[in-house]
Amino acid sequence: MAGSGQGRHGEFVECRLRHRRRYRLVRRPGSHANSPALGCSFPASFCQGGQTEEVPKTPGGQLLRQQRVVRPRTMEMNPRGLIRDFLFALCVFQVFSVMAGQGAGGEIPGGSALPKLGQVPHYVGSADCRECHRDQHSSWHRSYHRTMTQLPSRESIKADFNNVSLTNNGVRFTLFQKTHEFWVRMARIGAPGIQATGEASAEFPIGLVTGSHHMQVFWVGDEEAQCQVGFPFTWLIPEKKWVPRNSTFIRPPHAQHRSETWNQVCARCHSTAPQPNLDRGARRWKTQVEELGISCEACHGPGEKHSHLFRERAKAGLTGPVAEPHIINPEKLSPVRASQICGNCHSMKWWESATGWPVREFPYRPGDDLEATTPIIRPKEIDRQPWLKRVLERNPELLADFFWPDGMVRVSGRDYNGLIESPCYKSGQFSCMSCHSMHDSEPASQLARHRTDQRACLQCHPKFGAEEALVAHTRHRAGSSGSQCYDCHMPHTSYGVLKAIRSHQVSSPSVTVSKATGRPNACNLCHLDKTLEWTAEHLERWYGQRKPELSGEERTVADSVRTALSGDAGQRVLWAWHLGWEPARKASGGDWMVPVLGQMLDDSYAAVRCVAERSLRRIGAQWIPKEYEFSRESPERSSALPWVLEQWEAGKSARGVAPGATLMTGSTNQVRESMDGLVRRRNERDVRLRE
Repeated sequence: MAGSGQGRHGEFVECRLRHRRRYRLVRRPGSHANSPALGCSFPASFCQGGQTEEVPKTPGGQLLRQQRVVRPRTMEMNPRGLIRDFLFALCVFQVFSVMAGQGAGGEIPGGSALPKLGQVPHYVGSADCRECHRDQHSSWHRSYHRTMTQLPSRESIKADFNNVSLTNNGVRFTLFQKTHEFWVRMARIGAPGIQATGEASAEFPIGLVTGSHHMQVFWVGDEEAQCQVGFPFTWLIPEKKWVPRNSTFIRPPHAQHRSETWNQVCARCHSTAPQPNLDRGARRWKTQVEELGISCEACHGPGEKHSHLFRERAKAGLTGPVAEPHIINPEKLSPVRASQICGNCHSMKWWESATGWPVREFPYRPGDDLEATTPIIRPKEIDRQPWLKRVLERNPELLADFFWPDGMVRVSGRDYNGLIESPCYKSGQFSCMSCHSMHDSEPASQLARHRTDQRACLQCHPKFGAEEALVAHTRHRAGSSGSQCYDCHMPHTSYGVLKAIRSHQVSSPSVTVSKATGRPNACNLCHLDKTLEWTAEHLERWYGQRKPELSGEERTVADSVRTALSGDAGQRVLWAWHLGWEPARKASGGDWMVPVLGQMLDDSYAAVRCVAERSLRRIGAQWIPKEYEFSRESPERSSALPWVLEQWEAGKSARGVAPGATLMTGSTNQVRESMDGLVRRRNERDVRLRE
């Protein structure tokens, strides 16, 4: 130890480790050592939180214990795309090589690579808020916002670190624990373009973990650049298994996987008050954040003045309201300004990267006008956004990565883009909080307790509170999924975290729009056994929509089957999810969709395969071959469909006849031939959906 002292947020200790490196570890009063924080340029997608009560210890604050010899369990991960791109593993190995020299025989390396916590001016942290706002703190504490990023601990990590071995492109990663710490041992055993050097290995601690709802992503430190680099495997929480990170996204199978830097890609939206502080010349980060995850001040603004004011009032024995509380309450803002607080993260926005992020922080604070600092990308208004034209000249695929052709956002975490294009919002009375609540909701959806059903819509459309009026409008039985406003007007046409997600752009079903954009319409997403012509005829008869010209297949083949097998990857993954969606299966009858999902188990996109497997499991686990693994390039993939068809044929006598438009009639060979015909015409264009 070289010295110690007292800082604004508590004690700090400054020490010199081996090789003359200096590290400053900060401890806030009553809390753990210097902590990292998280954020994400593509917010609220895979990085969704969980619940943790115990404050963990940072891996940078413990002495290195004697290395134990362990025998790892082996699990091969070898997906196309990720394996072809060995650059990420090589990059990480170079990081580990630096770290290995510092770790042997001394303190654990990694502390300097973590963002500094609790040193942002004018912020005080959620613990300060708890003193007066215990109920609000408690409801926030159990939310997934809080756990967007955590320090690694037995409470925060759901993944298996019990001596698991993962192999990627000739590099072996062994995951193990040292008491309360989580570690990775990497051995370079030979890879394309890398000369094998035996079992040369390095060990390093996990620095950060993001997610505890759908999946968990892990980060390790690059001490030279002082940043966090993504680990190339992800833990899927429902399946309780490791998969290559690249397999969890809709990305072209041949695309190179590039390493992610937490400080740049994630810190924007998954931490509170992030200050990236990239020194481009030195290629080093000096990142600071106030707190891990999304805490109180992310929505209410910096709390220093507010906290000081009420502490002084308490000392003076003063109570009651004040004229200026120096804090933002979103409920007291206009619908526009209140929604912009959410939109700061849940949107696709623009800024000048040369002088803004990641060189310095975003200037926006809750209550400000978001459009004044980081305007929202709106494809429908490109003529009024000249900067967007310049962006598209450099990156012409940008809009396709985030939006449907008509400008509707199509990826998760960008709900604000959909909201502001909705007629409800444009009326001036509708905001995010019309449906959602941070403090009065269940964490999974954050729908306010009194807004989980039709009541959310009846705020503005009270006439449909009468059953007779509702049925006359929907043409569906009251209480059925077809009479749920959001199933028709907010269908699951966005995608992220390996599932379909409700669109937040309120719209009405239209076959004309479906043909023009390729986006499935709400009618066919529920009535899986029906054709586009069936939908067009009903919309014409019920609502006066003009029926568009349709092709032969659009008139005779169920839209779900046709597009699930011949559409592009973005369309296929949505249909894979809906084919297992219980309300749609109930409306469509039977298990006739099993062969279609069986075909999708061999899709060229790993994420499509994953979603198809999940849908099949919802129908019945017996439909999945025992050795099937969606993330592998293995014989089980190509043999999955014959196996599924064999099981399906065996139980055919116990089922009714499948609807003719589904093509699932006749013999197994006829079914296979019908599906093969659609697959041969599949749209194989490269699709990348940037969550």
